[in-house]
Amino acid sequence: MHAKDILIDGYNRIREEVHATVGGLGPDELSARPSPDTNSIAWLVWHLTRVQDDHVADAFGLDQVWLSQDWEKRFGLGLPRHDTGYGHSPAKVAKVRVDSGDMLTGYYDAVHAQTLDALHGLAARDLDRIVDERWDPPVSLGVRLVSVLSDDLQHIGQAAYLRGLLQSAAS
Repeated sequence: MHAKDILIDGYNRIREEVHATVGGLGPDELSARPSPDTNSIAWLVWHLTRVQDDHVADAFGLDQVWLSQDWEKRFGLGLPRHDTGYGHSPAKVAKVRVDSGDMLTGYYDAVHAQTLDALHGLAARDLDRIVDERWDPPVSLGVRLVSVLSDDLQHIGQAAYLRGLLQSAAS
């Protein structure tokens, strides 16, 4: 198995979990927050998708799906165009509302497709390419891809946990 195949498998798992977590939930459930200082399922899925979109596009020299496919306009959140949710205040978290889970899964699927296209073209030597020199040591493509994978899995785990809390409270 090649490294790119492991990465593809990991990103496919994120997609599966996004669909499983969001599926069947309405707007109120997607926007529910256990307390004013916590994140909603909608925010968590939007954020993990924005981070993947932003970081993968940057690493491969691609346009962000958020902008190139008009997802920013479709969501209509009233946030800065390049906002990924990093450091959001509770008020900004509350701005991330959707009418249905289809909006979240649609955006994720578009980002996932671009990610897979980029990963399919990888050669092992590409993983050593430096993509971010702002860190010490500089960040390679391989490290960036694993970092995004890890971050996304953590956030979808949080969203799945929140779904369980909401379903438990409803029963």
